[in-house]
Order: sequence, then C-alpha cells, then structure tokens
Amino acid sequence: MKLTLKIIAGLLLTLLVIAGGGGYWYVSSKQPQRSGELPLTQLSAPVTVRYDERGVPHIKAANEADLYRALGYVHAQDRLFQMEMVRRLAMGELAEVLGPKLLPVDKLFRTLRLREHAAKVAAALDLESPAVKAQLAYLDGVNQFQASHPSPMEFDLIGIPKRPFTLQDTIAVSGYLAYSFAAAFKTEPVLTYVRDELGADYLRIFDLDWHPLGVLNQATAATTKPDWQALSALARAANAAQDIAGVPLLEGSNAWVVSGERSSSGKPLLAGDPHIGFSVPSVWYEAHLSAPGFELYGHFQALNSSALLGHNSQFGWTLTMFQNDDMDLIKLRTNPNNPNQVASMGEWVDLQTTQEIIKVKGAKSVTLTLQRAPQGPIITNAFRDTLGDKPIAMWWTFLETDNPILDAFYELNRANTLAKAREAASKIHAPGLNIVWANASGDIGWWAAAKLPIRPPGVNPAFILDGEEEESDKLGFYRFSDNPQEENPPRGYIVSANQQPISTSGMPVPGYYNLYDRAQVLEDRLGNDKIQWNALNSESLQLSTQTAYYWRVLKPLLPVLSNVVRDPLERSVFDSLSLWDGQYTPLNIPPTVFTQFLYELTKAAMADELGETQFKNLLATRALDLALPRLADDENSPWWDNINTKKVETREDIVRIAWNATIAHLKATLGPSPNDWAWGHAHTLTHKHPLSSQKPLDWLFNVGPFEMAGGREVPNNMSMPIGPAPWSVVYGPSTRRIIDFADPGKALGINPVGQSGVLFDSHYDDQAAAYAVGGYMQEYLNEPDVAANTRSTLTLQPAKR
Repeated sequence: MKLTLKIIAGLLLTLLVIAGGGGYWYVSSKQPQRSGELPLTQLSAPVTVRYDERGVPHIKAANEADLYRALGYVHAQDRLFQMEMVRRLAMGELAEVLGPKLLPVDKLFRTLRLREHAAKVAAALDLESPAVKAQLAYLDGVNQFQASHPSPMEFDLIGIPKRPFTLQDTIAVSGYLAYSFAAAFKTEPVLTYVRDELGADYLRIFDLDWHPLGVLNQATAATTKPDWQALSALARAANAAQDIAGVPLLEGSNAWVVSGERSSSGKPLLAGDPHIGFSVPSVWYEAHLSAPGFELYGHFQALNSSALLGHNSQFGWTLTMFQNDDMDLIKLRTNPNNPNQVASMGEWVDLQTTQEIIKVKGAKSVTLTLQRAPQGPIITNAFRDTLGDKPIAMWWTFLETDNPILDAFYELNRANTLAKAREAASKIHAPGLNIVWANASGDIGWWAAAKLPIRPPGVNPAFILDGEEEESDKLGFYRFSDNPQEENPPRGYIVSANQQPISTSGMPVPGYYNLYDRAQVLEDRLGNDKIQWNALNSESLQLSTQTAYYWRVLKPLLPVLSNVVRDPLERSVFDSLSLWDGQYTPLNIPPTVFTQFLYELTKAAMADELGETQFKNLLATRALDLALPRLADDENSPWWDNINTKKVETREDIVRIAWNATIAHLKATLGPSPNDWAWGHAHTLTHKHPLSSQKPLDWLFNVGPFEMAGGREVPNNMSMPIGPAPWSVVYGPSTRRIIDFADPGKALGINPVGQSGVLFDSHYDDQAAAYAVGGYMQEYLNEPDVAANTRSTLTLQPAKR
C-alpha cells in the first residue's frame, strides 16, 4: 500500500509539473528526437536515419559497426523502459523497483539461474566474432543514448536508476525467451497429479501420445509423491511473470510459405504472425538497416542487435514456436540425516549451495538460497520458507548447451540460400523455434530448430520424473539432421502453426503442442491446388476466425443439450448455437455462449477432483484444449461424477449444470437479453503497460479497449485462458507479415500498438485502431518508397574528440 501511495504521489507530482510552466519542457525532454543532428562517439562516418509515417527508422551507414551502434541508439530512444523491464525480469530484479509483490517472480527467475548462466556465457564469448561485435556496437548505442538523455517518465515515477546494458543482460533475456516457451511448469505438475492422485481412467482424456508413430510407454508412478503445494506455487509464479511484470510471453504462431508454382506472381510468398502476449509497447521494434553488402527490414526485440523476423529483396523468414519439451521436472529424495544431500543413482550426492540477495523496494532485502543437484537447479527452493523441503530439480536444455543464439540469428539475417538458412537454424538450441524461410530464387524451407535431448526409451516427460531412476537421465542430444524439417517439398507449400510436426527422421519429439485445428484450417486452404496465393487472400487467411474445434466439442453434446434446454428463450440460444458455423465475429452471439459454456463444462466436470489450485493451473495449459473434445465424446468418463456428492452424476447432469451456469453468468455480466451477448462486447483487447497494475496509471499508459474478432486457437488467434466472461485478450498476432518475393519491397505488416514506448509520442499508439480491425501497412524497402515516405531525417555525426 505504501508503495502504491508513493507511486500515485509521484504521478500527481508529475502531473502538477506538467500542469505548471515546466510541463511542456518536461514532456518534450522525454520525446524521441527524429530530426536534426546528434553526436555519437565511435562512429567512423555520419549515419542517416530516415523515419517514415509510422516512426520506423530506415538506417543507412558506411559499415556494420556504425549501423548497429545507430540501431541501438534509436531503439533505446523509443524503447528504453522496455529494455530495462525485460532485463530486470530475466535477472530477477523487479522487486527492487516495483516492491514486494514482484518478489515471487524474482525468486522464480533467480532459481532458473538465468543471471548465473548468462554471466558464464558472456564471459566465454569470442569478442572478435561478427555477431558479438555487432551486439557490442548495438549495446554501446543503447548506453550512449541512456547516458546523454533524461530518464524515461517511468524511471522518474518509480525511481529506476540508470545502469549500462551488457552482454550478460542480452544472454539473460534470451533465457527469458526460452523460459516463456516452456510449458513444463504449468503442465507437468497437474498431469502428474491426475496420474498419481486420480488414476489412469482420469488421465485418459489427455492426449499424451505421439502421432503418427504410436504411443509412448507411460512412466511408472513415483514412489514418493511430490509436494503439490510447492509445485502449484511454481505454476502460479510462472503465470504471474507476465500478469504482474507486463513483459510479453511467447505463446504460439501461424506461418506458411508457398512456392512460385502456388502463387499468383510465380515467386514464393511468405506469411507469418507470431502469437505473443500484448503489451505497451509491443514486443517488436521495426527497423530497416542498410550498409555496404547488407540490407534487411527487420523486427527486433529488446537488447538484441539481430532481427528475429526479417526480409530483404533476396530472402526472408518468419518463425513459430516449436513447442518441444526441453524442460524436465525431477523429483528428488533428501537424505534424512543430511538435508544437503539427495539420492542419485544409488548414492547420496551433495547439493551445491549458493546465496543471492534480492533487493526489495520499501522492504528489507531477501536472502535466497539456491541449490543445484546433479540433474539441475532445485526450483522449489524459491518457496522453501513457506512450502516445505521436498525438492524438485529442473533439467533444461537452455542451461545444458552452449546455445550460440547470437551467431544463429546474425547468420540468419544474412541467409540468402537454403544451405545458409539451414546452418543458421542448426545453431538454435533453445528455445525451440520453427524457422519458415523463402528466397527470391524460388526455394522454400522449414527447420524445427532445437537441441533435442535423448531420453531413455519409454520415458514420457509430460510427467514429473524420478531422480533415483534412469528415466531422469539424458543420453545426449540428437543430430540437427534428425529434427523435423523440409526443403522444397513437392506439394509446393509448408504450414507451421504449433501443431505436432511430422518427424521426417521417424524420431518422436515430445512436446506441448497446440490444438491441430488452427493448423488444419491453414492446411485445408493451402492444400487446395485451385487457389493461387497472393497478398489479398493471404490477408483473408491470417484474419480467419473459424476452426472445427467448436464442433468437435459440441457435436457429441448437442443431443444432451437438446434434452436439457427447455426454456423458450434459452431454446432460441441453443438453436443458434447448434446452427453456428464457428465464426468468431464481433456481432455474433454463439461464440460468447460457446466460450462461457466451455468454461462451465470444464469447471463442473473437473474442479471437484482437482481442487481450486490445480484446477486454476489446468486452465492455463494447452493440455486442457486437447482434453475437452475427448471428454465430451466419452459419456462414461469418471470426470462426469462429482466426488463431493453421494449421487453418481452422469454426463447429462454435468451438461445441465454447465448450461444453467452459462445462461446465469451471461445474464449477470453482459445483460438479461441474448442480444447483449455479442462477441465483440464480451471479447476485448487492452494493451497493458507494465505499470498499469498501479491505479490510476492504467488510465494514463494503457491503450484500448478494442472490440475484437477472432478467438482462442482460430487463425486470428485473439486468445485468452479458458475462463468466465467477459474476456480480455491476452495474446495474439504480434505482427502480421506477408512478403511476395516477386516484389518484396511491397511487403505488408502491422504493429499492434505503435513503434514508440514513449508516452505522448505520436507513434505511441498510432497503429492500434488499424490493427484491431485487421489493417496492414507497407514495409518500405525500396529506395524510392523510403524517400517518398520519409517524414523526418536524423543524422548521427561522429562526436568530436
């Protein structure tokens, strides 16, 4: 409360300053400078930065060192606070500026050992490698801006001190990205709970098989049960990382590429929309880079000099999340005579113990004890003071490989041939990414890029493993050539939408894959050889709001619902639902009813067995999406019985309860008439700033709300967890890109909010309205287009010594 009052007092003081004579100066001093001249040390020649009407910088330099130094400078003047927040999240330092509420998040990320790992990796980097030299130049540009300009307004509000950004920060942030893909924290505890506490009959609805190569043998139940309370706390902290810190998590994506034979232009066409948590500012910073021998229009993330998405006149790529399982949770047994030892392979092994200090704003610093077992860091220590001593270790590919991701993306930024793109993809160890690529010469390709561990035969890593058994061992890593991949397939197209891939080597790849329905929509359309693809019909496919998932859930339940629904008004709602075509459009009522019913059905069927904590954790997993159609189709599933009543409930009983609760909730929250239940009214997007949890800062910094088409796991994936209405969209397309290599200079894209993270800047939210209605903007690449659309020019001059 004291911290909140201090922040509000800081805001009021800021507003008073703005209201006074110094207000104009204060606001102006925080704004980016996009015209005139500015000095920059270590430049060898002037660098021109031309800004277009969206605030995208088009940077032209005499060499790469100057180019990346200038990129760091202009990126920082638009996004310095974002850089600071993502660094503090990865390094476990948020509580220092945001107070005790962020302590669980800091504990989690300290326990993940990102700062420790980043320090080791940064110290071992080859400072003469082209990728590291580019990164150092970029960081120097960031630091020069920070040192020579007033702090961002957010720094003033919460008292953030300036510190230089380092290679260690960049490596730690790459670890945060790898963590954000890892579904193990959310999924493995709840699936293990179902297996061990409820039994195989309850587990049957979860699709844990590898397709199409058959069923993996189920791991045997652990002899000693894990500490469910501690594991639930970990899951809650994992979910809170985005909710509290306001730093986007990476969730899913759509990508496809068609060969010239399948396009209207005769050249490959590439489309992609990575699905990432919404925030202010958005995750991507667009910039067009040009130096002798190098040109790229790229989408950059904070503190990274290489684009994660990009294109030029020769080639381009997009990415989706592989969703491979690269993290295992491992139950350990502590020596009853020595709490600093655990059992491993028949003997007691000493734990490695260190301590770290977490600074907390407005409170005493906290000492966190970190321990490491042979299998990896013990992650339950973060909550040991309140949740007990039963240890769970984490084995994570990110911590176990050299992971030369700086080299990987530096090379991918220059990969104009299949061989170069394949080699760059092979250097991505974690997080697992699908690289979907094309070039103007006519080649297309896809590589599932990750270092895949070799686990013992029969091990299912969807469950917590036993540290005393061989199932927790790793036998090495598979070759990159064994990973799923395709180059120039005869069918003439490639689809990647987080579905389980087909293993071209025959090797099963365990993972937490998304529903196949979204990928199926893309496959059905792209597989139609009567369609020639262009930008217009690619836009239509990216903005599609329909899959068959709703029908897979509803079809077995419609006869049951028909018996249950008797009220005339409710009958009209049921009739519209039964005739619904699955489109999530703003004026449609059935998607509102279906989405609420999906939650009520899940709650009525599963909350009694799982309890409040495990049920909430299940709602945050992809495993639930896969389970619900199987549950709906199995009228004999034990989930239908409420274990808290003497009666043995049937599927019809639970469906009746879910339907009645659906109607009651929609009337109470949206209005008494079904006419009030339009999808756009119930389903909205607000882009949230990291400080928006402190009222009334949300009013000042947030952008929205906007009524949104699309929904959970449709191509226009405006998604949120399964839960009660109204729904706030949490993640979705972080950009939508379409590049036809017949004319890559006319590529299309969009930013969900705006280029700038600086409040009151004209580019703070200038794309939000267009994004909400499915708009696209041209991404200027050709010199005549850049010149014609330049709104201002900034020249960075070598500083005089």
